[in-house]
Amino acid sequence: MVVLALPAQAQDSQQPLQDQPWLDDLQDNVTDSINATALWFDHFFADESLQMDEKARGEARIRLGWEPRSRAVNEFETRFRVRVKLPNMKHQTDLIFSDYDEDEDASSIKAARNDAIDNRNRFSMALRWTAKKSADLNVSHRIGVGRKLQPYVKSQVRKTFGLSDINNVNLEASVYYYTQDRFGSHLMAQYEHQLAGNDLFRFDNHFYFRDEENDWIWQHGWYKYSQWDDKTAMIYGLYVEGNSRPNYRVEEYLVSTRWRKNALRKWLFFEVEPFMLWRRDEDFKVSYGLALRVEGYFGHSG
Repeated sequence: MVVLALPAQAQDSQQPLQDQPWLDDLQDNVTDSINATALWFDHFFADESLQMDEKARGEARIRLGWEPRSRAVNEFETRFRVRVKLPNMKHQTDLIFSDYDEDEDASSIKAARNDAIDNRNRFSMALRWTAKKSADLNVSHRIGVGRKLQPYVKSQVRKTFGLSDINNVNLEASVYYYTQDRFGSHLMAQYEHQLAGNDLFRFDNHFYFRDEENDWIWQHGWYKYSQWDDKTAMIYGLYVEGNSRPNYRVEEYLVSTRWRKNALRKWLFFEVEPFMLWRRDEDFKVSYGLALRVEGYFGHSG
């Protein structure tokens, strides 16, 4: 089950531009800018002797959030990710600009994310190409700059095993090298079980190795996804994180319930997520919070 999948095309109004509300003007202007950027980049790799059937295109995701909690009211967050498809290059190639790494975004709550993972990935620009892709196997490579403009390379393999009609196991392994942070790796094992109706249970396991610190960060999460209709979903979660040094111990617990709604426009999403957080650096005293977010998707997804 896909919870609130993105629309195949973000535009949802056929009215003339001058007659559209300001939300539609915003959607059109941002989408046009992204696609113009995609065409500009793709032009550098064009071969005049070849006629390409596919045009370059781009898409963007922008999220604004306020996540106040006990002892930390001013928890604001902005995130963006722009992906540009370049058909004139060989293989399936994307150019990605972002201030976060989706592969290392295990928790939706900013206060619960590990600073060693989250803060160092505030901006990156990478060229990603797919070496092999099928229904159950994806192999990709990246080269770019990130973590305070460090040049890096990264390779990733993702494999899906369909155990039955209602059970899947997803495995992922990646290895990377940054010029200052040196080698690192990420291992992921995910189990999915389709429940009755439109409900899904998912068990996540993540392990990150950092060469610079010579330790492992581990994360486990249990989630239940409930799709109420084609515009509304609930996500119930329990999240645990810890380190391997100085010993294998828990650093934090998080319990949350996320309500997600597609409203006003096909490309606009709203989230409300009450949560409780226990952190070791706060002596595991419970912190109550409420996350409020709005997300916009621009361009063409898929």
